[in-house]
Amino acid sequence: MSAPQPLQGLDLIDCAKANAKQGVDVTAELCGYDKDTARFYQALQEAGDRMGIHITELSDLITAQQTVLQEGGIEVAPDTPADL
Repeated sequence: MSAPQPLQGLDLIDCAKANAKQGVDVTAELCGYDKDTARFYQALQEAGDRMGIHITELSDLITAQQTVLQEGGIEVAPDTPADL
């Protein structure tokens, strides 16, 4: 469900971070910017600047933890069977 009006500040960053993996078009729409991705990016960068976060693209908001959760974890194993 998209926001009834464009989100700002921390709400915008939270929305963008939660939806970043869906791509910029979907994220902009869900954060209340419809198809205006330029205005979405501008508002996102301004919100980041106010919080001391440098955001150049949407993927900057995707954390390593989110990636591990989505991909199902990491493999931990010895280099060789002899190292068991």
